[in-house]
Amino acid sequence: MKTLRITDIIVLGFMNFALFVGAGNIIFPPFIGLQAGTSVWFAALGFLMTGVGLPVITTIAMARAAGSMALITQPVGKRVGLLLVIVCYLCIGPLFATPRTATVSYELALQPFVKSEKWLFAWSVIYFGVVALVSLYPGKLLDTVGKVLSPIKVAALIVLAVTVLVLPAGTAQSPVGAYATSAFSQGLTNGYLTMDTLAALAFGLVMVNAIKSRGVSSPGLITRYAVLSGLIAGVGLMLVYLSLFRLGMGSGGLVSNATNGAEVLSAYVAFSYGASGSVFLGVLITIACLVTAIGLTCACASYFTVLVPVSYAGLVWIFALFSMAVSNLGLTALINVSVPALTAIYPVFVVLILTWFVRAKFRSPGRVISPAAFIAFIFGLADALDAVGFNVWPLSLLRLMPLTNLGLGWLMPVLVVTVIASLFDRRKSANRETSWQQ
Repeated sequence: MKTLRITDIIVLGFMNFALFVGAGNIIFPPFIGLQAGTSVWFAALGFLMTGVGLPVITTIAMARAAGSMALITQPVGKRVGLLLVIVCYLCIGPLFATPRTATVSYELALQPFVKSEKWLFAWSVIYFGVVALVSLYPGKLLDTVGKVLSPIKVAALIVLAVTVLVLPAGTAQSPVGAYATSAFSQGLTNGYLTMDTLAALAFGLVMVNAIKSRGVSSPGLITRYAVLSGLIAGVGLMLVYLSLFRLGMGSGGLVSNATNGAEVLSAYVAFSYGASGSVFLGVLITIACLVTAIGLTCACASYFTVLVPVSYAGLVWIFALFSMAVSNLGLTALINVSVPALTAIYPVFVVLILTWFVRAKFRSPGRVISPAAFIAFIFGLADALDAVGFNVWPLSLLRLMPLTNLGLGWLMPVLVVTVIASLFDRRKSANRETSWQQ
């Protein structure tokens, strides 16, 4: 029976970590650190619970499901589950996240030097050419991503983290806005809204395929290695986030009026490394975006190759070319569609993932989980419509629920429905057993 060595497991964990750490994961925490100021560690605790905890839980669920989202969505029915998975893959893939990696890397890596957007097309051609060429060989991801790109990214992040510790830009300022009164809840909400849970669903399939490419065929070993890689990635994410929170916390004297994390990060690397800081940041962001784009492209192509009569290689090129076109032409329009769609289905997937671990306790999982997922979808739909400025009277009443201001208005209703449905499930099963005995 084929097994993996310790070094292979570590490389697998680094690869999983690298897939998660995109540009957004590097840019977002410094801005939270800047705004939270002296309350940053309360915000960090909340952020880590949802921004790291939920993705790690999802990775474990996907490992136990052998990388199959169909098993995760099974309680809501085959057709609804298929629709949810397709929307998820398309939105975190070619319709939004993948093309976004190209535009973000261009804005932070090349545009500061060329001072123009006219080179975006050339950049995207080269960028997605590399993405496609690497994605064509998913069986070699442990070699290309795990042993080459991941170590470069990890080394750059370690250099940045050490710099933050030995060369702080200043002292923490007083928290601003909502962080002054509710830093923990703000961190909790921002971690939840990273939607890395959906990325973990896609990357779960990539990790399982990477393990199988090493000749591992035992389901138990595949699950064990996938879980270990998720835990390694979770620890790595936590350490990176903590260093970036520290970076933002002390950067108030550099950019007190910053409007996003990119400004905070750029100001700090300029302070720490001078003119070479822009080059360092550009390389870090480009590699971060590149690895994420490769992972998403592999995941989408692997999933859709069993749904449509197109080869894996053909789908890789289709997704790469489409993402390239979107990054140059219509990203803003697609964001207006993709983000509300993700907002609508996100609570549903959170419910499906969290209930994965207790399904065996239900007589009929669909009888309990389907109503809970439906309630989560209604609340997600209300948030999605609210995000695009469309308020419908019945759905607007949902804004009155507790925790709505945190983006978690669905949580209490889902818990109540789950309890009621589980009691009904037990009672109905008991009645059937009694009838059978009679």
